[in-house]
Amino acid sequence: MLTDCATQRNLSAAGRDQARRLGAAIREAGVRVDRVLSSRWCRALETARLMEIGPVEPFPPIDSFFQDRGAGPAQTRAVEAFLAGLGPSTVVMVTHQVNITALTGIVPRSGEGVVVRPSADGVTVVGRLSLPAD
Repeated sequence: MLTDCATQRNLSAAGRDQARRLGAAIREAGVRVDRVLSSRWCRALETARLMEIGPVEPFPPIDSFFQDRGAGPAQTRAVEAFLAGLGPSTVVMVTHQVNITALTGIVPRSGEGVVVRPSADGVTVVGRLSLPAD
């Protein structure tokens, strides 16, 4: 159940630190973030909040569909449609590997970010972000 964090895999201390460091890196780089969208899963919401880059908005199309792969195509189309209608803005989405892979074809490492731009075919990957090891 999405509202019961006790039933979910939650962030470790290392994951919380990683979220804080990623947010600090975004702020230090001077990136203006217009919106922060998050999956409604507890670990994604906590990650988004710990980044401290803006108010966090739960966004159901980026909820994990790992246990319901049949939902994947519709959720991915919803994300593509949302991105296509954005106009010039910077949106950070905190989501799950299965969602990122469906949208981009990339299997990201834990904690890795994928930067995309809307395109006629859905999205174009323009970069990948990782924090340096401590």
